[in-house]
Amino acid sequence: MKILALESSGLVAGIAVAEDDSLLGEYTINYKKTHSQTLLPMLDEVAKMIELDLNTVDAIAVSAGPGSFTGLRIGSATAKGLGLALDKPLIHVPTVDALACNLWGCESLICPLMDARRNQTYTGIYSFDNGELQVIREQCAVGISDIIGQISEIGQPVVFLGDGVPVFSSYIEENCKAPYLFAPAHMNKQRAGSVAWLGMQYAKAGKLETAAEHRPDYLRMSQAERERKERLKAEKAAGAGEE
Repeated sequence: MKILALESSGLVAGIAVAEDDSLLGEYTINYKKTHSQTLLPMLDEVAKMIELDLNTVDAIAVSAGPGSFTGLRIGSATAKGLGLALDKPLIHVPTVDALACNLWGCESLICPLMDARRNQTYTGIYSFDNGELQVIREQCAVGISDIIGQISEIGQPVVFLGDGVPVFSSYIEENCKAPYLFAPAHMNKQRAGSVAWLGMQYAKAGKLETAAEHRPDYLRMSQAERERKERLKAEKAAGAGEE
């Protein structure tokens, strides 16, 4: 089975191609460019380097959220476009789950932290059992105090990773009651290779969808939606006060 994987949920843009137990190619960029500028050129470069005929791909795995609203839309649109053009199914891979897979085989608990702004994080709690990802707490959008409180209650050693680590490191150092480590730079950001690996497991289990069916998992409203809701609430309150 050959999987093409796309990652654009955060600052990192990534493309990977995996075939069975081999990672044939992976291209990762973590720099100041929009994913609309990088994803397709990266795909073209990887395809050239490994002499990939896209028609030989069995499915397209996409990091489906949560994460950056713009990044998720770009990744979703790219995956849907490829799926429709190539007539291939999509694999909906939860972003936080895939991030946890960077630490495959880790004996400690794994807690990805993605910066969701407003002192919130996209996070979850995971472990590995005989090479299989175990979800202790499903990916969610919560305050940092919520997830660190649960980690402290569990009390087991934990490894934190993700772009939320530098944002919340001081809070973790002051409030986490469990033994912890921070993952090093080569493991601590989203990877298309991890999306490919987890996507492969999903595909083997029959967890596929059509391009038309695919929708990103935002988990919460965008800033524009929140501002609109607050504006409408204020207007309603002002109107009631005038009556």
